Amino acid sequence: MVCPPSKRRRRRRERKQKRGCRSGSDARLRKQPHRPALPSLFLSNARSITYKLDELELHIATTSFARNCSIILITESWLHPLIPDAAVELAGRTLHRHDRNSNSGKSRGGGLCVYVHNEWCFNSRIIHTHCSPDLEVLAVSCRPFYIPREFAVVIVIAVYIPPDADVGTALSLLFNTINKQQLAHPDGVFIVAGDFNKACLKTVLPKFGQFVDFATRGEHTLDRVYSSIRHAFRATPLPHLAGSDHISISLIPTYIPLRRKTKPRTKTIKTWPEGALSQLQECFSSTEWDIFSSHDLQEYTDTVLSYIRNCVDNVTVNKRVRVFPNQTPWMNSEVQALLKSRNTAFKSGDKAAYRAARADLSRGIRKAKAAYRRRIEDHFADNDPRRMWQGINHITKHRSNNLATSSTDASCAEDLNSFFTRFETSRPSDVTPSTPAPSNGTLTLVEHQVRCVLRSVNPRKAAGPDGIHGKVLRACADELTGVFTKIFNLSLSLNTVPPCLKTSTIISVAKKSAVVSPNDYRPVALTPVVMKCLERLVCQYIRASLPPTFDPHQFAYRTNRSTEDAITIALHTALSHLEHRGSYVRMLFLDFSSAFSHIIPEILVQKMSHLGLSTPICLWIKDFLTNRSQSVRLGPHQSSTITLSTGAPQGCVLSPLLFTIYTSDCSPFHLSNTIIKFVDDTTVVGLISKEDETDYRDEVNRLTEWCSVNNLQLNTTKTKEIIFDFRKGRADPAPLYIHGNCVERVHSMRFLGVQISEDLSWTANTTAVVKRPSFLRVLRRNNLEERLLVTFYRATIESIITYCITAWYAGCSAADRKVLQRVINTAQKITGCSLPSLEVIANSRYLSRASNIIKDQSHPSNHVFQLLPSGRRYRSHKTRSNRFRDSFFPRAISIVNKHKNI
Repeated sequence: MVCPPSKRRRRRRERKQKRGCRSGSDARLRKQPHRPALPSLFLSNARSITYKLDELELHIATTSFARNCSIILITESWLHPLIPDAAVELAGRTLHRHDRNSNSGKSRGGGLCVYVHNEWCFNSRIIHTHCSPDLEVLAVSCRPFYIPREFAVVIVIAVYIPPDADVGTALSLLFNTINKQQLAHPDGVFIVAGDFNKACLKTVLPKFGQFVDFATRGEHTLDRVYSSIRHAFRATPLPHLAGSDHISISLIPTYIPLRRKTKPRTKTIKTWPEGALSQLQECFSSTEWDIFSSHDLQEYTDTVLSYIRNCVDNVTVNKRVRVFPNQTPWMNSEVQALLKSRNTAFKSGDKAAYRAARADLSRGIRKAKAAYRRRIEDHFADNDPRRMWQGINHITKHRSNNLATSSTDASCAEDLNSFFTRFETSRPSDVTPSTPAPSNGTLTLVEHQVRCVLRSVNPRKAAGPDGIHGKVLRACADELTGVFTKIFNLSLSLNTVPPCLKTSTIISVAKKSAVVSPNDYRPVALTPVVMKCLERLVCQYIRASLPPTFDPHQFAYRTNRSTEDAITIALHTALSHLEHRGSYVRMLFLDFSSAFSHIIPEILVQKMSHLGLSTPICLWIKDFLTNRSQSVRLGPHQSSTITLSTGAPQGCVLSPLLFTIYTSDCSPFHLSNTIIKFVDDTTVVGLISKEDETDYRDEVNRLTEWCSVNNLQLNTTKTKEIIFDFRKGRADPAPLYIHGNCVERVHSMRFLGVQISEDLSWTANTTAVVKRPSFLRVLRRNNLEERLLVTFYRATIESIITYCITAWYAGCSAADRKVLQRVINTAQKITGCSLPSLEVIANSRYLSRASNIIKDQSHPSNHVFQLLPSGRRYRSHKTRSNRFRDSFFPRAISIVNKHKNI
């Protein structure tokens, strides 16, 4: 009898978790009740804590959660100055109270209490109180014994908003209170809890998370808990506290510190010793490149790249480093040594030595932060924006990537490679290749062009499969220009791309934090940097060869075209039609499934020849897209190679331009329809009159047929439709079907970064773009100079809240403008200098955008600006509705007419 080989028994020290040990937020809290990442909370509206104290003490004595709860927060305590603290104190807890006073206009009721467990935090104090007829606030600062490194302090804000309060006034006062504390504690975690009644804090602080998702009084949710950290707590209902009409709430912390949530990454970096680049330049300048010359393009290219790679390896050193998720940028070896000394002094039990070590550590941290701040300011003074922004991002953790892959085994990489190449198909049988346009000669490059493109390479560009870094190509551009010019010209003359330059490594970027299927990954092709240089030169040639009338409603990758033009033209087309009685507009937002991956090279070459591009460049593009080798890298694993001849790599320089050529013949058949395109974002604007939708529906059918012929696949589940209809007594139009699937009609849709609603109001867009300037507070706390704060504000905050401002500002309501202006005012207080208001920014953008359109005769909106016979002013539009009058073109013409010298 042959026994199967048994699986190796895992040793006890190799187990991440002991047998029988449960996991989860409840188990973590029971295991360490006084060392949670965030405090556990007990919230209750007591309606007189004096008469509920006995039951609260009984609850604490009999329930482990209440007994170990970090914070007990009581609203409507109904305390007054005649009741001493000793009458309402709880054993082992510090009491912080704020009683209702005469400022509220009432003589009794109200009041707030916060009990802080002494074993969780012994250092707590009241930092702010407020009492008015609309709001009562008690803010307590807590510095617990244990807190994750990413936080410095816990700010607990107890809130009570009476039922008869003015919600707008209450929220404004509460916003100012929280804003002031955030400015003073930018590294703190904020917890705002209490009885909000009808108010919703997310209307003024949309970045805060809310955790109570059940009714707390009858069928209404009046008690809420907010935090600056989303997914920080899990709320659970508890029984009423004695005769209170509100249920109690327990909040268990679910936040996992960065140190535990993300494992340290070990990566290999290539270090450049001092003088390495000069050695490399001398080596390349003394190289006889002609000895590598060969009639075989693949052999010639591969030999040159191998030689360059070998020379780079000889002058560089590879080093393995560990990167921690919560690592601070100012942490250096001196601070680490002081930290170890502090810990040693603590373990020794010598109070004097421990006190001195703590003081030395504080001084060392201040010194390290000051040195790091000076380094960032020096980068700004030395015109080194890359290092300046790198330092600022380290401080603020701006654009930090917290996405993690759910699986990193080798089989997952193979599955992803097969998934990304699922669109591989042969050429459709009904496509017959047409004769290319007459040859206009082969593109020939000169050394000056190649030298310029090599010098423009980003030195931090990641190396492709060939292993050649952008830093090498840029530093040694003069020495490598000659050999790469010969390789490029040989490739263009033979209409062939070397296979080693067509090889790509797909980096799988997670679209969301929780990855459950291969479709949750976005494939980004990592191609050789040398090939990107050649693509850039070919791209310039193709753009210069395209006719001026090329696809006027394609707004991507063209001079003086942007998403702003696409949005304003789509809205102008709809609004001008809605001025006619009995009319409405149907706007269809198409979604293509992996658009770049469906390009058929043969069809693309046909369309390029029809546009007048030369035969050699068409054949070169066809070879560039066929027989490409591709593999997937997922963590430390890399899949096998698959060869494919369909699609264009996402991440290449030429791919977006080729797709715009591929879709250039997608134009409306009926005059009542308009097709707006921005790369693969396609929108059909159907102008309906007298309820006749024949042309619109025929246009959609023709578009679906065009997609089938051109191998583009419509994703009907993500394709949406909005109907703009302001007629009285209107009936719902019949739904639209594509391939038998009903297109979902939505009330609001995100169109090229702007939220468009069916009532053409901009409240949804305002709610989506408003951004609290929390990053600015962190920079202010680090004492960065004013110029850096303003630069950061304009790049990360102003650019977001004023995106496409010409499309929505005039039609925006006064309340929405006030919300956006509040963000600017807050940033103005933080930076300490005056900033342009929203109105000033909008008027300047109106003027500059109109000026650029007027000067561009080929712009599709140039005809809208018609000069009057006097030659001084432009003809204004006749408007029947305010929504059309407040749109971009009527507003821009009005502003331009006020400025004679445009």
